[in-house]
Amino acid sequence: MGIIEIFAKAEHLIRPLLSKLPPELFCAIYSSGRKKFLKSLTQNIPKKPIELPLTLRIKLWDISFASPLFNAAGMFKDGIGYKLAANQGAGAFLAGTTTSRKRPGNYKKGIWHPFLPYPKSQSASNWLGLPNPGHSEVAKILSQIPKRKHCPIGASLSISPDEEERVALNELIHGLMQYEKANVDFIELNESCPNVAHNHSISQTLDQNFIKRLEYVSQNFLAKRKRNLPVIIKLSNDFDISLLDELIDIAITLNFDGINFGNTSTDYSYIKGLISYGELNKFEYFISTFGGGISGKPLKNKSLTLCSKACEILKNKNLRKEFNIIRTGGIDSYDDIIESKNIGVLLNQWFTAYFLYFAKYGHKLYLKFFVNK
Repeated sequence: MGIIEIFAKAEHLIRPLLSKLPPELFCAIYSSGRKKFLKSLTQNIPKKPIELPLTLRIKLWDISFASPLFNAAGMFKDGIGYKLAANQGAGAFLAGTTTSRKRPGNYKKGIWHPFLPYPKSQSASNWLGLPNPGHSEVAKILSQIPKRKHCPIGASLSISPDEEERVALNELIHGLMQYEKANVDFIELNESCPNVAHNHSISQTLDQNFIKRLEYVSQNFLAKRKRNLPVIIKLSNDFDISLLDELIDIAITLNFDGINFGNTSTDYSYIKGLISYGELNKFEYFISTFGGGISGKPLKNKSLTLCSKACEILKNKNLRKEFNIIRTGGIDSYDDIIESKNIGVLLNQWFTAYFLYFAKYGHKLYLKFFVNK
């Protein structure tokens, strides 16, 4: 067992005690420690690849995935960590989310990239603000990675939230082209980040600016792809389920390849009912101070419900090509993978539970997730 695995296991044991600290101090400690831990983690790679059963392999869009599970966007923002993920047995590796220009991320109350875990609730809040080195830098890193078979590389990117729309759209297309040139295997178009200012919302009716962005991407990138490169739209777990039919029609018509439900949630009133009583003071502190999005177990039913309805709608569509639904949010057990498969979802992403499993099992986390469940 390596040093980083020992540290993660020890931290997991003392986290309930640390959570008794005042919310401001607990948040400051974890916001700083999280960044240092992630940097150390990507440098601590299993010497030998951990092999998962061949029966877990799946093929979507003619791309082979080692398993139905891999990291969600936000874990490896700078594109570093592929060998770690591949050697751990991840189904794929997803870099980003990136924007056209380098972003420092959010800062408030003396804290960079505020983050706060809720151990008993198996959840966490974050207000990161898309910190990343930019499309160009991450595309360059990804282009130099020697890929391992059955561990494809994905890139998550977003329109720059602080740019004028016309400029931001042009830069988004340039970013898509950079990732295509970098030979990534699939792309996620992130339309769901709750931690930056947006000039649109998707509720009651599909926002026209959102539709225009999808049309622009379709005309200026999807129609010009030079190879098999699936582009998936990533949306929030708070997406209005009544708009799913309209959304799916638009995504199919514009030649996208799938939808991912979804990102963190800002439905605070709903989430509050799923937070442990002893952690409510920290939850209230974070959302009143920073806002931000919530991840982890409280999103389990939201992601399952949205994905289930989306798959049901797809059954009645006349598809010209493959179109898949990805599930993200609350994935923390093999039962979730089975539930996803039963409704027609074959790919899943995790974030919060990844770190819980790493604390328990170290680099064998994927093997333990699927084999010793």
